[in-house]
Amino acid sequence: MSEQRIEVSRWIAAEPATVFDVLRDPHGHVAIDSSGMLMDASGEPVEAVGDRFTVHMDREALGDRPLGRYDVDVVITVYEPDVEIAWTVEGQVRPYIGHVYGYRLEPDEDGTRVTSYYDWSDIHAEWAARDIFPVINPHSLKATLGILARTVQKD
Repeated sequence: MSEQRIEVSRWIAAEPATVFDVLRDPHGHVAIDSSGMLMDASGEPVEAVGDRFTVHMDREALGDRPLGRYDVDVVITVYEPDVEIAWTVEGQVRPYIGHVYGYRLEPDEDGTRVTSYYDWSDIHAEWAARDIFPVINPHSLKATLGILARTVQKD
């Protein structure tokens, strides 16, 4: 793991397809968010690289910047059903930042090993110079995996 990438993993008691269904659904992103920033989403579940949906954000949840409520578009950059999904975010700021969030899924003993990652190694130079990354810390990624596990757990 580089200094510009965070990865956390955990085992989840659900098949990869069940986990992936949550991760490709805009409302699934909102349901499992541990940061408190994702308020709602608009759009259909994604099916391919280049697909997008809108997330309605509230940055006040982090308390780090006075951005209030705003919308961003989630743009899918990796889409391998039941294996990996990743996206970048396009919002009001220009140039776009270029950070990437994603999940890798591996079948593992009656469940799935899920790795959540956050990579800002290829962000636009203007954003890199601001030295504000990471915005989300490893504990938040790990907490989101816990919420994901609870969301998809087997009965």
